Amino acid sequence: MMAAMTDEMTPAEHAAQIDAARQRLLEFTARCTGADWRAAPVDGDPRPVGVIIDHVAHAYEYLARWIGEVAAGHAVEVSPAIVDEFNAQHAAGAGSVTQADVAGHIRTSGDALIALVAGLDAGQLDAAEGRVRRLAAIAARHADDHRSDIEAALTATAS
Repeated sequence: MMAAMTDEMTPAEHAAQIDAARQRLLEFTARCTGADWRAAPVDGDPRPVGVIIDHVAHAYEYLARWIGEVAAGHAVEVSPAIVDEFNAQHAAGAGSVTQADVAGHIRTSGDALIALVAGLDAGQLDAAEGRVRRLAAIAARHADDHRSDIEAALTATAS
């Protein structure tokens, strides 16, 4: 599935990892039925599938903002509380997202993130003690983690 991410990966390799995970998410999105899209099958997560997938596209936006700021040498506050707040705000406003809208959002926000990461130099990846590198790795894992969780939950509910 996803190759191991190491400290030796180049910006282009990180960008390729993000793009590959995004493509898997887009392919999954296209396979969702209407019932899948509206279901909330993931234990402990009340969000419908469509909102979870759009959340990944939304996360690409804030991850890109953080990566750009850290790569430029700016201090950025990132914490679980900040991420939780972003996620709650997104979920409150994304209740009726369509598959077409979400696919477009994934493409647009993913394109911007991928271009940003691919355009970094090795020194920027290592900015703030490797924080940019870690954020790029999170961006790739995030899409796959949510997709895998949703697929497993949908399979379990279909059984």
